[in-house]
Amino acid sequence: MTDLLDGDFYGFGTLLTAEEQKTLAAVREFCRTELAPIALDAWIDAEFPHAIVPRFAELGLAALPYDDLQGPAARRILTGFVSLVLAHTDPSFNSFHGVHSGLAMGSIDICGSDEQRRRWLPAMARFEQIGAFGLTEPDGGSDVAGGLTTTARRHGDTWVLDGQKRWIGNGTFADLVVVWARDLADDSVKGFVVYGDNPGMSATRIERKIALRTVQNAELVLTGCEVPEDHRLQRAESFADTNEVLRRTRGGVAWGATGTMMAAYENALAYAKQREQFGRPIAGFQLVQDLLVRMLGNVTASLGMAVRLAAMQDDGTARDEHAALAKEYTTTAMRETVAMARQVVGGNGIVLDHGVAKYFADAEALYSFEGTREINTLVVGRAVTGHSAFVR
Repeated sequence: MTDLLDGDFYGFGTLLTAEEQKTLAAVREFCRTELAPIALDAWIDAEFPHAIVPRFAELGLAALPYDDLQGPAARRILTGFVSLVLAHTDPSFNSFHGVHSGLAMGSIDICGSDEQRRRWLPAMARFEQIGAFGLTEPDGGSDVAGGLTTTARRHGDTWVLDGQKRWIGNGTFADLVVVWARDLADDSVKGFVVYGDNPGMSATRIERKIALRTVQNAELVLTGCEVPEDHRLQRAESFADTNEVLRRTRGGVAWGATGTMMAAYENALAYAKQREQFGRPIAGFQLVQDLLVRMLGNVTASLGMAVRLAAMQDDGTARDEHAALAKEYTTTAMRETVAMARQVVGGNGIVLDHGVAKYFADAEALYSFEGTREINTLVVGRAVTGHSAFVR
């Protein structure tokens, strides 16, 4: 069993090479010394901890998934474990990392020209420019593929964007936002890199959240927002290209969900060992042990699925339904696990002092984004039955 992760019961971490484990150990140290001391207060205050980003940038993690930024792309099992460890400490900070290095950088990597990749990715890998991803709309979530209302109209060498986006992580402070819009000329979906200070685009923070409070989700309004043609992602011509980005990042949600439930399990276990009732620790009671073992089973099964999906992504055999099943299963297991962790901690589980309540709340956001459970179920159901149950 690897000594990197206490909740890794089957020792999946031993599948990492010595060099990969070294990288992961550096992430763990950053989480212990930089992130953990400020994560709870940042969550309570709903403020993003900008001060630790330069130190985080030194780890070089944003470059890991991509060729040519600091060498060959890392194996997805390593980038997955990075997400797991970040989420284990703070799901909000892992979401910041995933939006920037996964969705925003991934859009440019997959859909941008070689020149666009060279223009934006190196600075983003160094966190000199922070990215956001603008797809979801106020009235469009699960149906965004066919119901995208943000429009793009070409006028010479300029594109004019109009519309609204909602739930855009990093949206209040991003240096650039990848905005997806429907071309009025041919009804195709195109992607555009819009600078955060671009005239015609404004961002308003979404307030009063109960989950991922540290994440600065924004509502974006684009009104006559002009961007040059060379900011249009040259390889994005349909929603199939957008979906290629989502296929890559949906597997990352599985890792984040696993890290979230692993932390909730570990905190519940620690609490059970020290909390006494009827003259002995509650960890010695059968009903509590039943809950702990069910939680550990969820964590272990989810981690095994994430590890296998990572291998399939690396060898090119992963399909939409594989990523969808991983997202659906792990986030459902996470929701059950954090609820059981709250149950083990009892009344103390509804306050933020015992390492469970924050994960209990944050799980609700992970459960919903990057495709709801129901939508991912339909993707997998279509694959296994050969019949589509989507309603149009």
